[in-house]
Amino acid sequence: MVHVGEKFYRERTSKGYTLEEVSKATKIRVSFLQAIEKGEYKKLPQGTYAHGFVRNYAIFLGLPELEMVALFKREYDEDKFLKIIPEGLVKNEDFSLSKFKFTQTLKIIFLIIIVLLIYILIQYRSAIFNPSLNVTSPLENSIISSQSVTVIGKTDPDVTVFVNSEVASLDKDGSFKKTINIFPGKTTITIKSVNHFKKTVVLERHIEVKI
Repeated sequence: MVHVGEKFYRERTSKGYTLEEVSKATKIRVSFLQAIEKGEYKKLPQGTYAHGFVRNYAIFLGLPELEMVALFKREYDEDKFLKIIPEGLVKNEDFSLSKFKFTQTLKIIFLIIIVLLIYILIQYRSAIFNPSLNVTSPLENSIISSQSVTVIGKTDPDVTVFVNSEVASLDKDGSFKKTINIFPGKTTITIKSVNHFKKTVVLERHIEVKI
């Protein structure tokens, strides 16, 4: 396939013109004329300037203007596509990949920091504050008609609960239920919650057993 630059070269040499003569007549630099003939389009100005050079060169040599410009546009666009766009795309893809990896790394580091902060916060709370404790049954000053009573409540999941010195088992959410035996008459039930830092909270329920 004959390129547009070769057609210009053949037509110019067949008519005996030098590049300097063409440059003087068309006001196009010799270096630009050489770039057109050699297909070195990167050396030409961008956009309409390059198209104007080709049009004027074709008119001067008596070549079909529209055909020469159309051929040049095709080769010029292909040259830009093959030599410029892929490089840009590769750089963008590399940049995007690096940016993606960097973003993922930041997310992982951020999650690790969050987990550590939560752990430290939990440990700090256990070391400084007493555990929570709520007893829903029996109510204060209740009258019981049985010598056994069930103590129901909720506390922190990672503590030990004592009901009158007896250990009560905890569910995963910190709920507990403990049945104990008591004597008739007025009595006090002591519920104690102790965490692993020995922080302790104590509640009492004063009840009366009538049989």
